[in-house]
This record gives sequence, structure tokens and C-alpha cells, in this order.
Amino acid sequence: MSPQLSGPELSGPPPTVGSAGSVPVICLPHAGAGASFFWPWQRRCPELDLIPVQLPGREERIDEKPPTDLRAAVDTVVADLVGGVLGRCTQVALFGHSLGAVLAYEVARRIEARAGGRVTRLFVSGSPAPDAMRERHATGLSDDDFLARVEEFAGFRHEAFDIPELREMLLPTIRADVELHESYVPLPGPRLRAPITCLRGHDDALVAAADTAGWREASERGCETVELPGGHMYLADDPSALLRIMGERLAEPTGAVAR
Repeated sequence: MSPQLSGPELSGPPPTVGSAGSVPVICLPHAGAGASFFWPWQRRCPELDLIPVQLPGREERIDEKPPTDLRAAVDTVVADLVGGVLGRCTQVALFGHSLGAVLAYEVARRIEARAGGRVTRLFVSGSPAPDAMRERHATGLSDDDFLARVEEFAGFRHEAFDIPELREMLLPTIRADVELHESYVPLPGPRLRAPITCLRGHDDALVAAADTAGWREASERGCETVELPGGHMYLADDPSALLRIMGERLAEPTGAVAR
């Protein structure tokens, strides 16, 4: 979780564009986070063409109502992408962490339904498989209990929630994101045709290795699972290994299946 809030418009400084012919990676943020979470990645790994998505209710879109329904969130994201990256690229990949993983999965399915084989690979991180039941919820709890449960889920507490003004500003969006995630069920439609790379922090206490097994059934071309050092928010501590894997997989032939 992050105090940064941002929809599906492409947000922030102009994306760093990778080498000619690189596949853009549409990046969906985790609960409470905005597009700015990915800006350091753009500077750190300019060879990747990372396209952060800005969801309503955060950062420069803080005055917009955040979605609590996944179908509405997907509709908004895809509508913006059609006028942006999908209008200029024949191939795209997607990345998402936690809530962003299921959003990226459903956006990828929608892109395939609209535009055939444009999705080359889906990267999902820190997320159970789409049809996995989430046993513990935070939706409906009091503010203090809600933040304590979210802190337990994420594995850390951001200092912004100890500042009353910031807490009041950020709570509606993080509540909406958590409700969206906890009420998620896979949308109807065929399985993804693109291969999936499923990433997980080795010490993730929220998403066990067994929870990710079902991602294999989410794609017609299989799913590889990669464990990286760290806990649930391993990518906030050091994204280097994640970015390296993304670069390696995107350099493979587009017809490659998951390992």
C-alpha cells in the first residue's frame, strides 16, 4: 500500500520509452497507490517502456470518485488505453501487483476480446489466482480496525496514516480499492491467450505459494511462477530483480509459452 493516489489516464511525467520495437508494459497499481509508484522504475530501467495507469481517486485525480466495481474500473482503463497506447502499438504487455494483478488480468482479457492477440504477456505479482477465495476481509471495519487489517495484509504501515489530514484524504480511496479487491470474482469470458508470469515474494505472508497455483488455469499458454527475495511488498524495497525478469521475458519471441 502507498499513500500515493492516481486512473486510467496515463499519468505523471512523460513515460520513458524503451528501445525501438520494445513492447510497452501497462502498469496497474496496488491498492491505495497511484501512477507515481512506477516513476522510479522508468528512470531505473529506461530500456523498458513502462506505461503507468492512473486510477480515479488518487494524485491528480484525487477529486474523482474511486471505483468499487471491477467491471467499471476495467471499462475506464480500457477506454483510456484505446485512445493512448493501444492506438500506437500493435503489441502490449501488462503488469499488476495485488489488486493491480487482477485488474491487469481483466484488462488483458478485455484487450484480447477487442483487439485479438495484442497482449504478449501478463505479469502478475503478489496475488492469489483469480478464482481463489479470500478468507479475511477488511471491508466494513471501523477506520482504526480497517487500517490495522490493511497494515497486516501489506506487511507495513505508511506514516501518512498517522497524520490526521492525510488519513482523512486517503481513507476513501484505500477503502474503495480494498472493497473492489475483496468483492472481485472473474468476469465471464474465455481464458487469457497470452502467457502469464506470476511473481511472488518468497517471504510473502499474505499470498502463499499454493495460492498462486490457479494462475496456470487462467491462460491457454500456461503460467510460470517466479519467487523473488522479500515479502508481500518486495517490489517497493528493490524492484531490480522484477524489472530484470520483465525485460528477459519481453525479449523472448512473442510466440513463447510460459515456462
